[in-house]
Amino acid sequence: MKVRFGIVGLFFLFAFLAILARLFYWQVIMAKDLSDQARKQYQVGETVTAPRGNILADDESILAGRDEGWTIYASLTEVKDSVTRIADLMAPILAEKKEDGEKLSNQDILDEASRIKSVLSSQDVVWVPIKRKVNSDNKKNIAAMNISGVGFESQDLRVYPEASSAAHLLGFVGKNSQGEDKGYFGLEGYYDLVLSGKPGYVMQDADAQGTPIMIDTLKQASAVEGIDIVTNINKGIQIDVEKKLKDGIEKYGAKSGTVIVMDPKNGSIISMASYPSYDPEDYSKYSDDYFRNPAISDSFEPGSVFKVVVMASGLDAGAVRPETKCDICDAPLKVDKYMIETWNNKYHPDSTMTDVIVNSDNVGMSFVGQKLGMENMYKYIRAFGFGELTGVDLEGEATPEIRKKGTWNIVDLATASFGQGVAVTPIQMVRAVSAIANDGVLVKPMVVKRLKQEGWEQNVENSAGKQIISKESADEVTLMMAEAAKSGESKWTYLKGFKVAGKTGTAQIPIAGHYDSTNTIASFIGFAPYDNPRFVMLVTLKQPQTSTWASETAAPLWYSIAKDLFYHFGMRPEGS
Repeated sequence: MKVRFGIVGLFFLFAFLAILARLFYWQVIMAKDLSDQARKQYQVGETVTAPRGNILADDESILAGRDEGWTIYASLTEVKDSVTRIADLMAPILAEKKEDGEKLSNQDILDEASRIKSVLSSQDVVWVPIKRKVNSDNKKNIAAMNISGVGFESQDLRVYPEASSAAHLLGFVGKNSQGEDKGYFGLEGYYDLVLSGKPGYVMQDADAQGTPIMIDTLKQASAVEGIDIVTNINKGIQIDVEKKLKDGIEKYGAKSGTVIVMDPKNGSIISMASYPSYDPEDYSKYSDDYFRNPAISDSFEPGSVFKVVVMASGLDAGAVRPETKCDICDAPLKVDKYMIETWNNKYHPDSTMTDVIVNSDNVGMSFVGQKLGMENMYKYIRAFGFGELTGVDLEGEATPEIRKKGTWNIVDLATASFGQGVAVTPIQMVRAVSAIANDGVLVKPMVVKRLKQEGWEQNVENSAGKQIISKESADEVTLMMAEAAKSGESKWTYLKGFKVAGKTGTAQIPIAGHYDSTNTIASFIGFAPYDNPRFVMLVTLKQPQTSTWASETAAPLWYSIAKDLFYHFGMRPEGS
């Protein structure tokens, strides 16, 4: 008997728990969905989309703006004309224009007509979208045809006056899982909440048949438009940089390339470009690989441009002085089972530290690494911001890891001293060298400088910089870089009188556990004028084919762009 009571008791207990779980599901988990369904039974209405904020250049001209667009749709139950006639009428207007400006061919129009026929032949639906993101002119032409059953819904369009210019910086606007506009990548992704604004609504009580009740039941809230963001990007410089980067990639047969121009004093990004690029207005035509911004997401072994960071560290730690002589620079250096050689197999006995930078001497930099030591090397690499995000206000930034403290050996120390065995992103490299140009103060890169709406604006404050090396050490490395620009392997590209401090870097690409001497990343980083820098710029070219050396590819491209920057900043050569 007791067993039976026990079984019955357990049955009721489990039944009670099941009911409790079900109530929890309906009242907590499904509460919002059920509430929405109930509301739809006695209310009708619609959401009012908020206009998206503009993205503006430093002069407040538009980089990405909003315009009125339309979705053209068909209520199939109201369509009276034949599917073929509707398709033939619309196709010449809705067929997409060629990217290269060529006129539409008959085949293009036939393809669009075929697509429209397919859409209008949909089964088991009464409403179909024929074309989204149609501009006002094309909408007007379609409306003038008075096609029965064809209607129009207003929607915001994202427009790009400069087409694909600054695409990696801007990102694009797509749809989320609820079909709402959402920014992805770049500024659109990072500032999506700011740009999106707040949607409004129009709501009215309805009777059982869904007919609106007209007396005192209208509820509405206006949409709040998104906030405009004003960037530090100079549109003229951006367009020039992108053109010259594309031309340089074609000239030197490179696979890809990146350019970053930044104000070293406050971290303002003046220009950032990578190629190949994409058109954010037609992002759906491109694979996901195009959306990743190489300037902030891709890592590479920096090679010799990293030498200025290590030299600055050695000077700041007191391990070397500019006049210190290298007593191992007369021959290749054996480290463990490896031989470290110079890039051109030329050796310079008793080189000073300035000579080491000018000659881009790997043995000389190993000497600096030995003097600095593993613990200090790790400390300064971290102090210069490697191994962590810079915090640049762009969605998609990534950082390669730095080998953990305590795991370094003598080979790691030697190779890191001349930029191999460590990985950086272009934005990290620019930020680090900016600290040298900025009296030893490391600042955060920033793209946006101000938020604004009608009658209101607010500056985006950058955090205070951090002193990572002394001003004296920064000045000493600056003079070394100035001498390297004038007398180093890229001296033939030097523009006399413009006070450039710079350094080339040619890094072999690691492939399958070894370095491939035929595949390199060529780079040049520099700033000017070195006694009062207005800009710091990094140029990288991946796998240039005309020459593997940065002095013959990245350096001339750097100076080609720098000429226009000198003019923009009003910089004149000494003695002019």
